[in-house]
Amino acid sequence: MNQNSKVLALKYRPQVFEDLIGQEVAAETIFNSIKSKKLANAYLFTGIRGIGKTTFARIVAKSLNCKNGVDNLCKQNFCNHCESIINSNHIDVLEMDAASKTGVDDVRDLIEFSRYRPTSAKYKIFIIDEVHMLSKQAFNALLKTLEEPPEYLKFIFATTEIKKIPITVVSRCQRFDLSRVKSEKLFNFLKGIVAKENGKVAEDALRLIVKISEGSVRDALSLLDRGLISYSNGEELTLSKAQNIYGYFDKSSLIDLFEDLFQGKEDSVINRYRKIFDAGVDPKVFLNDFLEILYYIKNISSIKLQGTNFSLNDDEFNKINNISNQLTTKDLLLFWHFTINAIDEVEIVSNKNLSVEMFLIRLMHLKSFNKIDNEENEKSKLAKKDDTSSSKGKIVEQIKNITQEEKSNLKIKSDETINYLSLENLESLIQLCNFKKEIKLKYELENNVNLVSFSMGRIEIAFNEKLDKDFIKELSTKLYDWTSKRWIISLSKKEGQISKKQEEKNKKIVLFNNTKKSHVYKKVLDFFPDAELIDVQERDKQND
Repeated sequence: MNQNSKVLALKYRPQVFEDLIGQEVAAETIFNSIKSKKLANAYLFTGIRGIGKTTFARIVAKSLNCKNGVDNLCKQNFCNHCESIINSNHIDVLEMDAASKTGVDDVRDLIEFSRYRPTSAKYKIFIIDEVHMLSKQAFNALLKTLEEPPEYLKFIFATTEIKKIPITVVSRCQRFDLSRVKSEKLFNFLKGIVAKENGKVAEDALRLIVKISEGSVRDALSLLDRGLISYSNGEELTLSKAQNIYGYFDKSSLIDLFEDLFQGKEDSVINRYRKIFDAGVDPKVFLNDFLEILYYIKNISSIKLQGTNFSLNDDEFNKINNISNQLTTKDLLLFWHFTINAIDEVEIVSNKNLSVEMFLIRLMHLKSFNKIDNEENEKSKLAKKDDTSSSKGKIVEQIKNITQEEKSNLKIKSDETINYLSLENLESLIQLCNFKKEIKLKYELENNVNLVSFSMGRIEIAFNEKLDKDFIKELSTKLYDWTSKRWIISLSKKEGQISKKQEEKNKKIVLFNNTKKSHVYKKVLDFFPDAELIDVQERDKQND
């Protein structure tokens, strides 16, 4: 194949250790081991896709068999061994894809083949890519040969799933964890490729490619190849053009959306999102970038120390810094939790776009309620009002005015804002379970809970053998979902109060007995001697 017709990922594939970018420690270690002839029986390369695992394996194979030795490893004018290894047709260097050959019979054939010495090279080498795909039986068949191979035999494994490889296999290998390539190195590498290809690519566009590739050299080269092909007529690949090609949007537009969101500008937020969506951005990509901005807002003080991640320009950094100063950690963690839930939600909703719009509106309402709660707390402290008094609060520059009404010590605002419910006693918790249709929990709270103490974040109850064994676990989980706070529910040695149902029964018995002793009941018996009192209901005093 003509060298110029190759894709960039193959055209600029490293041929010697010095060409490997971002893996200097592993390269130097293996180079020194080969030079000093202290070779491992097997090498294991692990890491994400596209960082050079298979390339590393081939360079090691070349270093072991090159006619010129590891010090003068072929880089351009290849010897017959290096040429054959590059083309994957060397008779003594067998490359196997474990994804297609996973069975024990394949490994047995390989072991049988290993019994014969190399035909032309110094070492017989087996390169197994995606080795984690081998079956358990295949790994077991490989163990003995792997531990004590003939001196002429070497194994080189590559995998993206190190945890799927049996520890007995890993322990017999010299393991190298290849790291993601740092942004600065990858940027300079791509810049050099652009110069060699006589392309025109703006530095901002290269930074976007670095960001999307997430440290994968192959991904970065594939993206660059795509961009250069799209603008091979002499035009420059600018940031805006690159965003259109790769389906990414300008981060500054997302930051502007954040500013509007925290000011409660619903129309502006929805319009900004729709422009992003119309540009071809997938809703799930949008939500993942949304999470990224939340991370920056929370950790803006440490981000400026990194300097080389190409995540934010100066203007974006200043905007995020201003947003960060207006928000609490509690706000940000709550938004993070809701965004994670929204990502799960878009997987099951047919119209992902509408789901994201409702997610944004929900966040604005949550922010509004949070501020209202804070204002009401401040007002109650200053005025020293009774805890049971009803209150109304207004917030400026938010979406809507919201009225809070107290209902039996339970402030129910809406289903979206259930995280801000104020639970003050057992009665309010029972009403919340009823509101959320948690009938089983409501039954246990009313019938089998003997309360010792109740405070925000902590409930202490006496032991009751009738209580469902999963009650504490289920109630803790639900309270965390409803209030975004961890609740401690503990069993006490104290006796505790009688259950709510028993309390109601006792009241009924007292009322029944008092009624039978009443003057009215005695008068009824005077007129109707055979009358019998069956039930008593207390009159509602409010309707008197």
